[in-house]
Amino acid sequence: MESKTTAHIISHSHWDREWYMSFEKHRYYLVKLMDTLIDLFEKGENFQSFHLDGQTIILEDYLQIRPTKKEVIKKLVQEKKLHIGPWYVLQDAFLTSSEANVRNMLYGLLDAKEYGAVSKLGYFPDTFGIYGQAPQLLQQAGINTAAFGRGVKPTGFNNMVSDAKTFESPYSELKWQSPDGSAVVGVLFANWYSNGNEIPVDINSAKQYWDRKLSDAKKYSSAPHLLFMNGCDHQPVQVNIAEAIKVAEELFPDVTFVHSNFDDYMDALQQSLPEQLQTITGELRNQRTDGWSTLVNTASARIYLKQMNQECQTLLEKVAEPLSVFSYFLGNEYPRDYLRYAWKTLMENHPHDSICGCSVDEVHREMVTRFEKVLQTAATIIEEKTNEIVSHISTQQSNIEENLIPLVVFNTSGNTRDVVVEKEIEIEKVYFEDMPFSEIPDYLRSKEVPSIKLVDKCGTEYFCNSKDLGIRFGYELPDDRFRRPYYAKVLKITFLAEDLQAYGYKTFYIQPTMETKQSEQSTIDRNAREIENEFVHLTIHDNGSYTLTDKQTGKVFEHLGIYENSGDIGNEYMFRKPNGEVPLTTKDLQAQIRVVEDHPVRSIIEIVHDWEIPKEADEQFQREKERLVWHKDRQSGRSNKNITIRLTTHIQLDQKAKGPSVKVTIDNQAKDHRLRVLFPTELSTNEHYADSIFELVKRPNTPEQEWENPSFDHHQQAFVSMTDGKHGITIANKGLHEYEILHEQQTIAVTILRATSELGDWGLFPTPEAQCIGTHHAEWMIIPHKGTVVESEAFKVAYDFSVPVIAVQTDVHDGTLPEEKTFFTWEGESLAISSIKLAEERDDVIARWFNISDKETMVTAQLMQGTTGYISTIIESMEKQCENVQIQEKVKPFEIISLGWQVKE
Repeated sequence: MESKTTAHIISHSHWDREWYMSFEKHRYYLVKLMDTLIDLFEKGENFQSFHLDGQTIILEDYLQIRPTKKEVIKKLVQEKKLHIGPWYVLQDAFLTSSEANVRNMLYGLLDAKEYGAVSKLGYFPDTFGIYGQAPQLLQQAGINTAAFGRGVKPTGFNNMVSDAKTFESPYSELKWQSPDGSAVVGVLFANWYSNGNEIPVDINSAKQYWDRKLSDAKKYSSAPHLLFMNGCDHQPVQVNIAEAIKVAEELFPDVTFVHSNFDDYMDALQQSLPEQLQTITGELRNQRTDGWSTLVNTASARIYLKQMNQECQTLLEKVAEPLSVFSYFLGNEYPRDYLRYAWKTLMENHPHDSICGCSVDEVHREMVTRFEKVLQTAATIIEEKTNEIVSHISTQQSNIEENLIPLVVFNTSGNTRDVVVEKEIEIEKVYFEDMPFSEIPDYLRSKEVPSIKLVDKCGTEYFCNSKDLGIRFGYELPDDRFRRPYYAKVLKITFLAEDLQAYGYKTFYIQPTMETKQSEQSTIDRNAREIENEFVHLTIHDNGSYTLTDKQTGKVFEHLGIYENSGDIGNEYMFRKPNGEVPLTTKDLQAQIRVVEDHPVRSIIEIVHDWEIPKEADEQFQREKERLVWHKDRQSGRSNKNITIRLTTHIQLDQKAKGPSVKVTIDNQAKDHRLRVLFPTELSTNEHYADSIFELVKRPNTPEQEWENPSFDHHQQAFVSMTDGKHGITIANKGLHEYEILHEQQTIAVTILRATSELGDWGLFPTPEAQCIGTHHAEWMIIPHKGTVVESEAFKVAYDFSVPVIAVQTDVHDGTLPEEKTFFTWEGESLAISSIKLAEERDDVIARWFNISDKETMVTAQLMQGTTGYISTIIESMEKQCENVQIQEKVKPFEIISLGWQVKE
């Protein structure tokens, strides 16, 4: 016998902190909403519960204005009236790093713990697609359910549901499984998260409302428990919800109407689900839809934001945290509070309407300030922690000549590296206390610029290129006295640091000398058209493209690096090329080419394109925007007027580098367009690989049959890779999250700039700053390899591309540490290391890896301290104690594994 239908009505308001208004304007209405809620609960007007959008940052935003309300909120949370967490923010899933997704959960749970309760639901109401490892992360956090609005069934423009011939799941309820096999019960908001919004109390209106709403919900439900979300974006509280429910009960006595919450709804739902639910594996990216509303092109809106975010994440995860751990081993304080401040400030920029670049200009200006705060905090932590470690290193060696300048190079990437180091060195400085400051610059300029000799602890000499940078002002901030200003003579040195061990350092010594500078061996031919090292050979063509030969395999990749330009009549959410347009390219454009730098450890060639492209979209485009014509239906094109943009490309090949790195400076003066760089691979394959959240995901080169959008763009994190099984090529990047595989020549196309003019959702919101007029940059690295990116271990090179080495100038002093040391060792095939840090609530070291392959592997790891190890999770729990200091543990295919160590005093 069929169970009675229950309508679970969950009051909520999806709260974008900033979007079509600035943060402060949105917060004004948030305070009103929270005040109303508290008033409702305190008056006891039969208002049962409210779901606070799954993000605890809302409480911080409110309490900054109403700090006296904290105890009231705690009481409401503990009484299960106000439901909070588990996230800190509702961040975009694909545009924030793996560790950012973990920290978002970790800080959300810690905040919820302070208030006394948490909603154990993986809440992704409006996330623009979700990474495939989400079920594994949720399971490790003790969460076995998820709710989401996008990714499985097609949600169209303005959140209107449209059926298609084929779905991944016939129901709202499904089993969602990660590649490792972890699974959660997933609930799709098939009728969106506003399907129970503004419930009428008028009997006639309520009858019509519920006739339609019940029918719509039953259409997708596999169980008698129907979900109705009573709210929408920034929706004020429906204060008369109890009255509305009473009216519904009188009209539909065969339906039980409950003012519910997700805990109760999910418990009831799981008890009544059919035995066989459709299993959806991996990413939720609307693969089986027409492709017009995936919102993937938010990956290329305001790319400068993504680049700043990538730099912040990298400095925190890969530099500041490891260095803080190693300094902690030496008895120094772990800057947990500062790191938490930096992470939380960074995550203020991670909500989907923020990091996606799909808000009004005021929002994104404020984001830049937040990024700068994080960069400043991370830089200060890095400087402090390296100086603390360096102070313990003995740089006083009897077998080396006097008057040397020690230079300590830190490698915190997690992999052993050969890296070209570039560092500005103060070879002589004069303090203001030692000479009248007005005389110091002339005094230093009168000194002859020395040559540089570089040696290691054994006295072995290395090639070192030096460049005079002149005189620079500086200052010191001693711990025990007033600041000390000075002027210094500065040189920039460039040298190859070989075999830098993972999570360690190596000391070099600089000796200024008046000897004749050693001759520099050229690696660029006379016509500035060829560069090579032991791994690759490059030929630069007249049009600025380059042919790359993998010297290890003999594979040749022809004419890489051609630029492509298309019109864009879409918006911040969606790229839309004008109908029938053939993209412009630099294939037939003559480039200016010259040598910028050439010595044994580094060669740089500059390529300049002055390129005439259409100035903007045509006049019809403005009329279509004003009429709110959906981007799919726009008929406008590009202007007949042209304007010149300049692309200045630096191709750099370092000694020992597995491929060239490239940086382009774009002087953008055009509007309404997209700029990409093309890498024709000519590799015979139907699929490719992209770095994603804790996953190397395999994707098809062509879309499913339902796809109508002419573009088939994708998200990436650190790299995209293609192989035919024998040869492969991987394109690493810094903050370039959008790419597409073009059928012609199996070309990888990476977006490096997109210029748009409007937000593009429910009204007309001009965004002139999204046109990105002015100077912008983009960086990538080309890594040819044998076989796959996993087999060749090219993935390590790709990950390391974005991680800087840190070089610290110091003085000659005694210490307890040797000149070269590793603090943490690990090994394991097909494993990528994600982080090493101290736990949030105890002083244990936590390290995390993920298996990027479909084969079981083994991780072996050991701290260089006396410790006790254990198996952990993403929320830093202690799961299984290990007997030895050295931990050896099997890692399943695609598994995320965290290990912990209790550091003994």
